[in-house]
Formats: sequence, structure tokens, C-alpha cells
Amino acid sequence: MHPYFYQIMAKTKTNISESEALAKLAAIGMDSKKATDIVLLDLRGIESAPTNFFVICSGNVPSHVSAISDGVFETIKKATGLNPLRVEGYDNAEWILMDYFDIVVHIFLKDKRQHYRLEELWADGIESKIDN
Repeated sequence: MHPYFYQIMAKTKTNISESEALAKLAAIGMDSKKATDIVLLDLRGIESAPTNFFVICSGNVPSHVSAISDGVFETIKKATGLNPLRVEGYDNAEWILMDYFDIVVHIFLKDKRQHYRLEELWADGIESKIDN
């Protein structure tokens, strides 16, 4: 990991896992591009979960959704040197999924987020809202 990543972990003043720190970095990237309704969904207690965290937010229009994705990519890349394993949905920018293995980032247009309701589907996870 990049040294900046460990500096961020040290600044949290709590002992958090690398996947939680990565999820928080994604949220920082979202916030830097004015994403709305940012949620960290901790799935570590769910045996069948595909990842440790979902980081979910909304954008206003497709260009905003793309910009948020770019912000997440830049923030995580700078802090950790990591690239996502895959990115889906960037071309139409209604729902962009960024897979970082330990976390999966979901960036939605507001109406698509309401339609898919990931927070409800994974309601057994521990939800934390990020104030912005």
C-alpha cells in the first residue's frame, strides 16, 4: 500500500481494517465530487456477502455520476496505488460499479438507486451515513 494510505488510517484515531479505510477513501472521493446520500454498508457480518463493504451514493445526471466515479478512482489511486479490478456502467453512467475486491462502489442516478434499493436488499449490513 501507498504510505499515504497508512497516514489516513493513522488519522482516524481508531483501529480500523484496511477494507474499512478503503471504503472511507471511496466516500472521500465521492464527497469531493459533491455526491449525495453517501452510505457505507458494512457486510462483514454476512456470510454470503460478496465483499466487505458497499459504498453507495447518488449523482444528479450521468455526467455527475461519471465525475463521482473519477473522484473515487483518483482518491483511491493516490492513497493506495490500487486500480479497480473492474468498472461497469461507465459508458451510460446510470449505475457505475467499481470493484476493489474488499469494497464495491455503487454510484447511481437517483431514480436508479430508488429502483434497485441495495440498502434494503442488504439490510442485514451495518449502515453508516456520511454527512456532506
